[in-house]
Amino acid sequence: MDLYARGMLFLALAVAAVPVFSQEQSSPRGGNDMFTMILMMGGIFAVVYFLMIRPEQQKQKKRQSMIAEVKKGDKVMTIGGILGTIQSVKDTSLTVKIAEGTVVEMKKSAISEVVTNGKSDKNGKS
Repeated sequence: MDLYARGMLFLALAVAAVPVFSQEQSSPRGGNDMFTMILMMGGIFAVVYFLMIRPEQQKQKKRQSMIAEVKKGDKVMTIGGILGTIQSVKDTSLTVKIAEGTVVEMKKSAISEVVTNGKSDKNGKS
């Protein structure tokens, strides 16, 4: 589910919860309204967490592990769309050969994905 669909689902849930929070409802038991409101807020937070926050954290972990595992000879694509082959790897930077006689040094974080035989390796699979 993409970010737009998740946002629309969250919006639909929030709109459905509006009657719960309206002041027009009166309950013979006074403390029940507050419990319902807290329960709904917790439910909305859980939905947001599992549909938006957690998947983004997992993507970030995969990207960090991909960057940590790059080695000499890997073909990579940079954030700017430049394809090249890694010549050497340092702690925070690496040198990439992008054409005959053209070698550039860049930060590891500039790597968008590791490319193998024209196919991208975004998910850690070849």
